[in-house]
Amino acid sequence: ERAPTNFPYVCARIVGARSRAMLVIAGTRPLPPDDYTPMTKAAALPHQSAADTTAAVDAFMATLDHPAKPTIEALRQIILRADPSIAEGIKWKSPSFRTVEYFATVNLRAKTGLGVILHFGAKVRELPAGTAAIADPQQLLKWLATDRAMLEFADLADLAAKESALTAIIRQWIALV
Repeated sequence: ERAPTNFPYVCARIVGARSRAMLVIAGTRPLPPDDYTPMTKAAALPHQSAADTTAAVDAFMATLDHPAKPTIEALRQIILRADPSIAEGIKWKSPSFRTVEYFATVNLRAKTGLGVILHFGAKVRELPAGTAAIADPQQLLKWLATDRAMLEFADLADLAAKESALTAIIRQWIALV
């Protein structure tokens, strides 16, 4: 049997033990064991879960009861417009942004205004020369560690006033991720 050619999605399942798993497309037969290469962690596509989508962030935002919700929505648009390679998802129970790795997470627990944590992924990383060299003429970055910094915005007006500086910082940051 063959899968219909007008079927809009690929239906697949993983067959076999984790170290020798293979992908089986609907309507096809698995290759004999000698005809496939075992899947490695490096070969797996990162950030492909349902939480790693704009739809997940939209659903999260629809139910979010937060005083800075309009500012969060504006922040999402600013970060996504900074570079076409940026995608969003829910990470650490908050809207987060990624290219290859997650690099920014909205801090929903900020006591006043809105905070954004910039980082180089989930694991602490040593940078070659200590703190990342990011041009920050308005001194928006508050360094928390050599690989993490925070940006804070009092409200929507403050975010709008700092939009161009934020965009410049995001572009520099993702070049280092």
